[in-house]
Amino acid sequence: MAIWLTLCGVTVFIAYLLGSFPTGYIAVKQLKGIDIRQVGSGSTGATNVLRTLGKGPGAFVLVLDSLKGALAIALGYWLFNFAASQNIIPPTVDVKLWQPWIVTLVGLAAILGHSKSIFLGFTGGKSVATSLGILLAMNWQVGLATAGVFAVVVAISRIVSLSSIAGAIAVSIFMLLLRQPLPYILFGIAGGLYVILRHRSNIERLIAGTEPKIGQNLSTEPKQTA
Repeated sequence: MAIWLTLCGVTVFIAYLLGSFPTGYIAVKQLKGIDIRQVGSGSTGATNVLRTLGKGPGAFVLVLDSLKGALAIALGYWLFNFAASQNIIPPTVDVKLWQPWIVTLVGLAAILGHSKSIFLGFTGGKSVATSLGILLAMNWQVGLATAGVFAVVVAISRIVSLSSIAGAIAVSIFMLLLRQPLPYILFGIAGGLYVILRHRSNIERLIAGTEPKIGQNLSTEPKQTA
């Protein structure tokens, strides 16, 4: 059992490291020579890259950040395949019961890594793109439905943060409607709340009517360093 628990812990930590990979920071540093945490919203995510470098780099970071989340979930599934092939799983471990919980933990670890990257002094993005990748790998129907909510809201409002918040709220609803395992439902609730909390400053601007739309730059905003 000790070997199994250690393997689970290492897998969760690797998922955190995957999420921590600072895609947006590296892209802006290489292309413009600046620290993206010092411009715009201070976030390293795709939206701030979009504002800073344009659509191409923004889309590139969006895809890679989503891929980080998907790889983290793939790692969670791989753990059980590897452990089974090596006869590491203890007889007392019910795989059908354990697997959803481990997958949920690696997903949460990747989200935390993206927003609190160990490579950036525990700063980062708002975990929207990484969450999307996680959802698509966890359950593609939930992922596509959530992406659909995001797309509809952004098409109507032209405000990315509002669309991200709407998607974060919708996740739990889709998890329930599609009868997902309890750990996945809890992931939807916890992950959604975390993404919303990461948008606190955006919510303040939405209320004040000063949140920029797509194509507009954010000239003045407190930097999110925590």
